[in-house]
Amino acid sequence: MKGKRIVVGVSGGIAVFKAASLVSQLNQRGADVRVIMTESATRFVTPLTFQTLSRNPVAVDTFDEKDPSVVTHIDLADHADLFVIAPATANILAKMAHGLGDDMLSTTLLATQAPILVAPAMNVHMYENPVVQENIKKLCRLGVRFVEPGSGQLACGYVGRGRMAEPEKIVEVVEEMLAEPGSQLQGKKVVVTAGPTREPMDPVRYFTNRSSGKMGFALAEAAAAAGAEAVLVAGPSSLETPVGVRRVDVTTAEEMLQAVLEEMEEADVIIKAAAVADYRPAEVKGSKIKKADDRLQVELVKTPDIAAEVGRRKGRRLLVGFAAETDQVETYARDKLQRKNMDMIVANDVSEPGAGFEGDTNIVTVFDKHGEVLRLPQLSKREVARRLIRLVGERLDERS
Repeated sequence: MKGKRIVVGVSGGIAVFKAASLVSQLNQRGADVRVIMTESATRFVTPLTFQTLSRNPVAVDTFDEKDPSVVTHIDLADHADLFVIAPATANILAKMAHGLGDDMLSTTLLATQAPILVAPAMNVHMYENPVVQENIKKLCRLGVRFVEPGSGQLACGYVGRGRMAEPEKIVEVVEEMLAEPGSQLQGKKVVVTAGPTREPMDPVRYFTNRSSGKMGFALAEAAAAAGAEAVLVAGPSSLETPVGVRRVDVTTAEEMLQAVLEEMEEADVIIKAAAVADYRPAEVKGSKIKKADDRLQVELVKTPDIAAEVGRRKGRRLLVGFAAETDQVETYARDKLQRKNMDMIVANDVSEPGAGFEGDTNIVTVFDKHGEVLRLPQLSKREVARRLIRLVGERLDERS
């Protein structure tokens, strides 16, 4: 991060003392650190502390213009390579989510084009408040990255989630973000499938599975952030389309197959993250099946194997699959990799806490034909997606 300009926004919470350590560590790694403090933050630690640690003036008041040749908040916004908000209070999260600019920090955030990293810190009940969680979700959709708070003893006396991440962890994420070229997949087309499919039995009922689509949506978002033309072929899902992603909605496995085959013509990468139904009812009734006997027999037939079909047609395209298993994960995943002519497969044990359907985290291992490529601990699905997309970029670079 030598020479990178990192703006650290410090809002008013007891975790401000951790921000001092963060600024010091960033400075020691060669970054040009500029600090913006809210008025509340100065009640905990003085601006002089951050001025000493950053070796740069600290901005607090929007109207305190020391250099007449520039407008300070615009200058800071324009020249930032990365914006870090630590600690981020519920108040600054609300301002960011709703576009408010009533102080130096919030005004500069409105003007910046730089990536933003946020480290929340607050009381556990404040953090879990639905309004705060909704603001966080909105910011995530807008591309803001979060370092999740830890759990433990809070300054207010409560025990729970809300402690600001340790400075070392934030520095680690900063290094990752600065190392991720935004144009890693520039000029490439990435097609991602996500969510479940629904196979109708009658106008009311259908067969499906528990997939939420969160992993696939996160992959499409990460691909777009890396500069790709990202196309998301999505089964039924209430998730919002990520910024910069073109979404194609489908319902059944057959519809998903046709959409993928159409989109893959110009694709460089196909990522099969959808949980496609393996079987569908052989006959779809035209009217609702009425309840009668104690038992109902339904004949099922196989749905199209999308991954296998893509594997047969992929040519030089990179094909990445997923294997959601409950036992013998590596064995089944590597077998699927070979049978379906995939280049890589992402395997997870969905029976393991933190790695199953519908959750916000995942635990994965990636294999190629030579064996294990990458093993990730429990991380947010958005973080897993970033690392997988980075791996995809590396594989494309190796091919070229």
